[in-house]
Amino acid sequence: MDQLAPNEKYSPYRLFSAERWAEFRADTPLTLTEGEVQRLSSLYDPIDLDEVRRIYLSLSRLLSAHVETSQSLFGQRKVFFNNPDDVVKTPFIIGMAGSVAVGKSTTARVLKELLARWPSSPKVDLVTTDGFLHPNAALRREGLMERKGFPDSYDVGAILRFLSGIKSGERNVRAPLYSHLTYDVVEGEHVTIDRPDILIFEGINVLQTRELPKDGKAVPVVSDFFDFSIYIDAEERLIHKWYIDRFMRLRQTAFRNPKSFFHRYSELSDEAAQAIAEGLWTNINLKNLHENILPTRPRADLILRKGADHLVKEVALRKL
Repeated sequence: MDQLAPNEKYSPYRLFSAERWAEFRADTPLTLTEGEVQRLSSLYDPIDLDEVRRIYLSLSRLLSAHVETSQSLFGQRKVFFNNPDDVVKTPFIIGMAGSVAVGKSTTARVLKELLARWPSSPKVDLVTTDGFLHPNAALRREGLMERKGFPDSYDVGAILRFLSGIKSGERNVRAPLYSHLTYDVVEGEHVTIDRPDILIFEGINVLQTRELPKDGKAVPVVSDFFDFSIYIDAEERLIHKWYIDRFMRLRQTAFRNPKSFFHRYSELSDEAAQAIAEGLWTNINLKNLHENILPTRPRADLILRKGADHLVKEVALRKL
């Protein structure tokens, strides 16, 4: 059963074209300028103001309703416990998943800016799972460098502790930083998250499941901490093309930095670099997509499906 097929009777999703989805914007104001959108978008994942109007204003309105409902429930719980000072307001956590090169980072950045500009001026933070990867030295020691990005390359315990701290209302919860230049966790460097109203937690495997703890004492999966989840989707052939195109462009930009982990690829011929990129895609990223990322798509509350131009062409929203 294809749960995203338009005529699938038993699908848990409602499907909308981008044009139909845009109608749900209602009176949600456009608070970003063209210049700001260009600053937030990636060179490899273009987005413009029209796309913000079509897709992200309606999404912002939907999330506003979810956050307001969560806050209302929080208020009711304070009354229920009859001890308001003993109940700490916890952030609304949005999980964002999807393949490499599909545009998660741009979506997360644009969404962060839109949410922070609501009339209530909420505090919105964005954290990616990259910093929770095991350091390269540890991955090499365990023979996992060729599985970087797979679930076993992450410190899942650290992710669970971080999200638990956020949901518990702790102050100054730290998340490790990652350098895309050195392709490694930055030793001793952290970002501090201090009781945001909304946290966007972005990463390829954030909707991943695993075996349940036999003693029933541990929190099983990262998504248990999410209040809402989004999956960025596209056809496999498109993601493949975007990955190769991005790799080849990076050879002319970031890879030219002598400090770059991938600097050696900038000195190859185009043909040799293309072959390297295809190998990385086939042996690592495509395998990870099939085995770990794509199977988590049906767990998302909302799916944004992109077309060849990188723009969203279809939206799937889980039914209540």
